[in-house]
Amino acid sequence: MSATRKLAAILVADVVGYSRLAGVDEDRTLSRLRGLRSDLIDPAIAAHRGRIVKRTGDGSIIEFRSVVDAVRCAIEMQTGMVERNAGLPPERRIEFRVGVHLGDVVEESDGDLMGDGVNIAARLEGICEPGAICLSEDAYRQVKGRLDLAVHDLGPKELKNIAEPIRVYSLEVGKPAQPKPATATTRGKPAKAITYERRFGHGPDRRRPSCPSASGRRWRLVHARRPFDETGPSRASFDRGSALRQSLG
Repeated sequence: MSATRKLAAILVADVVGYSRLAGVDEDRTLSRLRGLRSDLIDPAIAAHRGRIVKRTGDGSIIEFRSVVDAVRCAIEMQTGMVERNAGLPPERRIEFRVGVHLGDVVEESDGDLMGDGVNIAARLEGICEPGAICLSEDAYRQVKGRLDLAVHDLGPKELKNIAEPIRVYSLEVGKPAQPKPATATTRGKPAKAITYERRFGHGPDRRRPSCPSASGRRWRLVHARRPFDETGPSRASFDRGSALRQSLG
């Protein structure tokens, strides 16, 4: 079977400071990692239809069919870690960095994935803050309307062995998104209408000329041609109606 090229959402996760944790108590650290995989990480991957491509000691490379599934899995993982680390001193916490990218990959006959799609996801994980999730611009574009988390635009980043800068967005689990400012209104009118009235002196639904002098001449001409009193139609209109009734009578 030959290699297959395809588009995939790639998630790369890695433990922050694993060497330090293992150096303090290797057996305990390995035991905790096994428990996290069986109780949190693997169930989250399965729930969001992911496929574990490979494990890299303290990390994993995971393939998803959609960025939405990949990001949901990442959020579930990071939220679970916040709960499990509550009450622990910083030096005993296990924290993950997670990178997510949507890109072109090559699937080998044994199911392994290679290519820029995997490499960029791995580099995103490397620049991520502990407990956060870093998305490439291509990945963020797929989920930006669905997120209820705080998002920080980190701007274009030079990533090791990647030819061009990648724009990166960081999701902070546990921090809600900033609410959008409400539209300014005055007496029920939207801000656009208020601005229009302040500039032209009337609302956008009334099509008067913007030049005051031209406006005045126009309305004087109209009133001169079609004189209306305060109670009804003009005398000319009234006379035409009387003549018509007399001819029919």
